[in-house]
Amino acid sequence: MSGGFRRSPAGVRMSLDRAEKAVLANLIGQLRQLLGELPKGDPGLAELGISENTEAPADPVLARLFPDGYREDGAASGEFRRYTEASLREGKERDSDLVLRSLGEGGEVTLDPERAQAWLRVLNDLRLALGTRLELGEDDHDRFRDLDRDDPEYAMIVTYDWLTQLQDGLVHCLWG
Repeated sequence: MSGGFRRSPAGVRMSLDRAEKAVLANLIGQLRQLLGELPKGDPGLAELGISENTEAPADPVLARLFPDGYREDGAASGEFRRYTEASLREGKERDSDLVLRSLGEGGEVTLDPERAQAWLRVLNDLRLALGTRLELGEDDHDRFRDLDRDDPEYAMIVTYDWLTQLQDGLVHCLWG
């Protein structure tokens, strides 16, 4: 895979080959499926972005994407979740829509500041999701250095590293 981001006079230029776009589209599709629908509840509250849900997600990836606002105070954390989770989910869906539309454009694509920020958030969410599934910690580089290509985790580790490189490249284009 050879694509990535580069700075240009017109903005941030994104260049990904078909395989890279397909991988990203697949990962985003999986993330969107995981995000699913908002918890059901009072439709009047839902229209205001308020959920009846106050419980942290059972799925570790969702718990990582929607962490408790107050780790030491369950009641405050529940209220925080109730008032923020719906809008956070909607933002993640909106960002993934923008990224998917970018992936559908041919050739190099110039990202305006809004789309570049959406790309950063989506790449971050994908890395968090994959890192959580792999149970990655800060000291796990040694764990995967000699991983055999036949190991079921190998493709996920390579993908995680690639997502990290993409995110790093975009950050450097924006602020480097």
